Amino acid sequence: MRKAGLGFEFGDRKAKAERMLELMDGFLKNDPVSLQKDILDHVEYTVARSRFSFDDFEAYQALSHSVRDRLIERWHDTHQYFKRKDPKRLYFLSLEFLMGRSLSNSVINLGIRDQYADALTQLGFEFEVLAEQEGDAALGNGGLARLSACQMDSLATLDFPAWGYGLRYQYGLFRQIILNGFQHEQPDYWLNFGNPWEIERVHVSYAVNFYGSVEEKHFNGNKFKVWIPGETVEAVAYDNPIPGYGTRNTINLRLWAAKPNGQYDMEAFNTGDYINAVITSQRAETISSVLYPDDRSYQGKELRLKQQYFFVSASLQDIIRRYKDSHSNFDQFPDKVALQLNDTHPSLAIPELMRVLIDEELLKWQEAWDIACKVFSFTAHTVAPDGLEKIPVELLSNLLPRHLQIIYDINFLFVEELKKHFGLEYDRLSRMSIVEEGAVKSIRMANLSLVCCHTVDGVSRAHLDILKARVFKDFYELWPQKFQYKTNGVTQRRWVVVSNPSLCSLISKGLGTDNWIRDIDLLMGLRECAEDTEFQQEWKMVHQVNKIRLAEFIEAMTGMKVSPDAMFDVQIKRIHEYKRQLLNILGIIHRYDCIKSMSQDDRRKVVPRVCIIGGKAAPGYEMAKKIIKLCHAVGEVINSDPDIGDLLKLSS
Repeated sequence: MRKAGLGFEFGDRKAKAERMLELMDGFLKNDPVSLQKDILDHVEYTVARSRFSFDDFEAYQALSHSVRDRLIERWHDTHQYFKRKDPKRLYFLSLEFLMGRSLSNSVINLGIRDQYADALTQLGFEFEVLAEQEGDAALGNGGLARLSACQMDSLATLDFPAWGYGLRYQYGLFRQIILNGFQHEQPDYWLNFGNPWEIERVHVSYAVNFYGSVEEKHFNGNKFKVWIPGETVEAVAYDNPIPGYGTRNTINLRLWAAKPNGQYDMEAFNTGDYINAVITSQRAETISSVLYPDDRSYQGKELRLKQQYFFVSASLQDIIRRYKDSHSNFDQFPDKVALQLNDTHPSLAIPELMRVLIDEELLKWQEAWDIACKVFSFTAHTVAPDGLEKIPVELLSNLLPRHLQIIYDINFLFVEELKKHFGLEYDRLSRMSIVEEGAVKSIRMANLSLVCCHTVDGVSRAHLDILKARVFKDFYELWPQKFQYKTNGVTQRRWVVVSNPSLCSLISKGLGTDNWIRDIDLLMGLRECAEDTEFQQEWKMVHQVNKIRLAEFIEAMTGMKVSPDAMFDVQIKRIHEYKRQLLNILGIIHRYDCIKSMSQDDRRKVVPRVCIIGGKAAPGYEMAKKIIKLCHAVGEVINSDPDIGDLLKLSS
């Protein structure tokens, strides 16, 4: 087979190569006529509809493929550039990416939003209407997943050679249905109508192993361990281009889908065991089926652990393969690879890298450990010790026997080092050990990450103080140089430019430039507008118009009318006890009680308030579900009380 790529040999092939380069020497045009032609071509050849008869959803599909074509151009150029330069690459590992909708964000980052809007208007469509046709890629839950999405956007904008790795869940975060105030969950079939933004890479797949046993082998007088797996599944790559703003840099988010290993399917079919072949296929595909499986049962815990290992194993195989394409040994690995763990979910990457380096690449333990300590860094999100992830030893021993051995070895060497620092201070040694003894012997994944990673990030200054004083106090006393914080903010492109275009225009007008979209520090210049009466009025107008839009949305969704002149008090986030929605509801009850006991004169002094609480509770989190029920019960009382009127409303 001829190797992929263009050869520049003499004769016929050279002429063909020159002809191919000539045909590809140029980029797709972005004028309205060219955009219209591209959209209509995709209507006919990609969506397979007549260009004389297609609806809004089909127009959205064609529009998305047209935008994706332009992303792919930049994407290819970016990867070719970094392949030539061979820089140190950053790999961001996260089990969650709350990417949301891609269309609006992509055209704004590409700088062609207005051109597309004009082109669509001439075809009889509105850009905003088509953008609403896009489903929400809810591959995450809350702040951790939103950080992942914003991180990718910022890395692309700042021209970093970065990759994101995660799981391509067949079903996103569940669809929430409220019946009689109670939350019920339904599957989120986000892939039912396809995903125009992803590219399936059927040729990029890796075998991921589970279960089995570990055997000791002898080779050239040395002993080494061999993992004999009991089950193998395939990880298939799906790539999602992520464009930067104001740059041609377009990086990649690679998500893994689990598929059955073809060899075992074929063996089962050939022996007539059709039912077992189907069951094996379904068991493999289950790994990437559901975001956050209910882990109250042993099976749920096992599936969650399978997801974590599946995604880090495939990702590390891909990363190491890319590194070995241009390097013959691992001497430069720490100079070319940086691995960022987003919380403890990807922490199995640590023993997995050690296993690959020791068992497959035959490096010495200390050499492999030095590499691991140089490439890994860790972002902590937890604020309470009780929320730290722990994996039962029994489960890990059954599913990943070799990795448990490596974790034990890491822990033994770490505890020996601790004894040199602190002596036989057993309480401290017990708290810092990776292995937690007790009724259920467990592996503390946060401790594993802290022992290996060269940097530990808090998500704010206050969060870092909590980590240093409470959650990781012992580790901070041992390694204060490891701890720092990176404020967990949002990208202004997705959260202002896309979501609030009126405010975006006003900010650019006030600053006299739109460069703040790339350099957020320029927002400091708005201080000069603080005393500008005209600017204040424009700001209030933008605010009021958005409140009117929100009031209309609330009425359309719930049937409840709220006054846009009231104060809007909003809390929208994952329902959790430590997120304090319960405290918020108690405050609303107190406010209601105070208003009820006021005289009419006192009520005239009350600022009307609309309280908005939104969020989902994890399917197995009973207390959070009760908070949702309480919120609706309180809302029914307040909203139906004519004595209160518009002074207080609760929308949930």
